[in-house]
Amino acid sequence: MTSSIPSTGTPLPHYVSTAPFDPHSVEVMSEDQARVYQASQLRLMWWKFKRHKLALVSGIFLIVLYVMIAIAEFLAPYNLHTRNVDFIHAPPQAVHLFNDGNFVGPFVYGRDMRLDMDTLRRVYTEDRTDIQPLRFFCSGDGYRFWGLFDASTHLVCPAEGGQFFLLGSDRLGRDVLSRILYGARISLTIGLLGITMSFVLGIVIGGLAGYHGGVFDLIVQRIIEVLQSIPSIPLWMALAAIMPVTWSPIVIYLGITAILGLLDWTGLARAVRSKLLALREEDYVLAAQLMGAKSGRIIGRHLVPGFMSHLIATATLSIPGMILGETALSFLGLGLRPPITSWGILLTEARSVSVIAFYPWLLFPTIPVILVILAFNFLGDGLRDAADPYK
Repeated sequence: MTSSIPSTGTPLPHYVSTAPFDPHSVEVMSEDQARVYQASQLRLMWWKFKRHKLALVSGIFLIVLYVMIAIAEFLAPYNLHTRNVDFIHAPPQAVHLFNDGNFVGPFVYGRDMRLDMDTLRRVYTEDRTDIQPLRFFCSGDGYRFWGLFDASTHLVCPAEGGQFFLLGSDRLGRDVLSRILYGARISLTIGLLGITMSFVLGIVIGGLAGYHGGVFDLIVQRIIEVLQSIPSIPLWMALAAIMPVTWSPIVIYLGITAILGLLDWTGLARAVRSKLLALREEDYVLAAQLMGAKSGRIIGRHLVPGFMSHLIATATLSIPGMILGETALSFLGLGLRPPITSWGILLTEARSVSVIAFYPWLLFPTIPVILVILAFNFLGDGLRDAADPYK
C-alpha cells in the first residue's frame, strides 16, 4: 500500500512494517532484559556498587586490613614488647636488592651509632660493608598467637644478630612497624564492636519510638536532642576519666567500646524512627497486626528489612568516628592504657614539637588512621549509592 502527494504524485514508502504481527512478542524478553528484571535486590546492589570503583577498592583494602590484623603476630617482624636498647630512636631503614651493581636479594645495611655531644642525639650511619639479608617465613621473637598458643614464626625477620626497622624505632628501641600492626587490631575492632552496640540500640529505640509514637517517642526525642547538644570529645573525656585506674586493660577496652557505642546511637535511631513513621501506615503492617503479630516481630521482620541497606550504609559511615574517638582519647591519656597498644597510644610518643622535629617517623601511625578513615568514608558512599539500585 502506498500513498502519493497530490501536487507531484511522487509515491512515498509505507512506514508500517509489513511483517506478520505476533501478539506474544511483547511478552518475550531478551537475555539481557531477563538478567536485569529477574535479578534480586542484592544482586542489583552489587552491580551498582561495582561501578563505584573507589568504594570497591576501599572495600578490598579494608578486607585485606582486617585479614592482616588476624595474623598480626605473624606479620610483625618483632614481638610487641621487644626492646633493642642499642638502637633507640633509630630512623627507618631502606630495603635494597643490589649492592655495587650485583643482585643480592632483599637486605639492609648495618648501622653504626655515635652520640652527638652537642645535641645529645644518637646519630646512625650506614655501614656499606655490613650486608644483612632479610629472612622470610623464619623463626624470630616468640609470641602467643591470640593468647592461645606459643609460636615464633614471622613473615620477615632480620639477619642473625642484625636489625630491621622498616619504619624506625621508638624511645625504648621498639619497632614502630610491629607496634602499628599490633595496634591495628585494637583500633579497628573497637570501631566494629562500638558500631554493633550502636546499631542494636539505634534500631531498638528508634524502631519502638517510630512504631508506637506517643509519649515514648517524645521522651526518646528529648533524650536524643540532649545527647546531641553535648560536644562529643568533652563528653567522651569525662566518661573515660571516671574509669578507675585499677581496672585491667581488657576492662578499659570494653569500657571505651561501651562509651563510644552508647553515645553514637542517636543519629541511627532518628533515621530508623523517620522510616518507621512512614512505613507503619502501609497495608502489609495492618495485615500483620490483624494476624496477631507482636510489635517486635512487625518491626524486625517487616519494617526494618525494607531499609536495611540504608542502615548498613549509615553504620559504615559511623565507624570512622569511633576510630577517631578512640584515637583521640588514647592520645590524651584517657583511653586505652599500656600494655594494650592502639594507634592513639602510639601517637602519644609524638606529643611534643621537639620530638617530631628530631624523630618524624614517630608520626607514621597517622598514615593508617588517615587511610582507614578515608576507606570507610568511600565505602559508605558506595553503599549509600547502591542502597537504592533502581535509581
